[in-house]
Amino acid sequence: MRVPENLKSWALVGLITVGVFVQAGLARAQSAETLTVAGGCFWCVESDFESVPGVIDAVSGYTGGKTKNPTYKDVTRGGTGHYEAVQIVFDPAIVSRKRLLELFFRSIDPTDADGQFCDRGESYRTAVFVSNKSEKALAVQLKAEAQKALGQRVVTPVLSAQTFYEAEDYHQDYYKGDSLVFTRFGPKRQAAAYKRYRQACGRDARVEQLWGDAAPFAKKN
Repeated sequence: MRVPENLKSWALVGLITVGVFVQAGLARAQSAETLTVAGGCFWCVESDFESVPGVIDAVSGYTGGKTKNPTYKDVTRGGTGHYEAVQIVFDPAIVSRKRLLELFFRSIDPTDADGQFCDRGESYRTAVFVSNKSEKALAVQLKAEAQKALGQRVVTPVLSAQTFYEAEDYHQDYYKGDSLVFTRFGPKRQAAAYKRYRQACGRDARVEQLWGDAAPFAKKN
């Protein structure tokens, strides 16, 4: 059967369009960069940064310690040296590393060396992880700017990047999950449980107290 010429033309246009989108996607993936930070509860950090335009993904995990392939129980029990951390994958053509670091420092309590908000202990400490000299210089600069803006000593360290271990599937996108979980507030869907936890932990109230109008995420939660 002979295929009409106009149908051939439309098919060709369709293939070209698909090819363009595929190439654009590959280019975007190749140009993507990562920023790894620890800001206390990784559910909260993941939730905050996935709302930032230019952020492609935010993955909860563990890093900074010596224990290989740690579990959530290992890390929260203490002794592993690991932080609850989030690896932020972003498109630098849309959002810069500098801007993400500015947002990070203003979304935590960088004056607290022993944890964050209601979460205490080594796994809940804050940190910025860097992979080279330029990343370190930028992080140190943004830390100094945050300290000047805050008028208090910022204790969040800038550390050399180590192996990042992804957290269990249960923790990924917890803030918008629909599974039924049992909490101290009773049985709730994950998204609702997350909101209750975040409010009860006092994260946004403390960040807003510290940073005021400069707090980028406090008012949205």
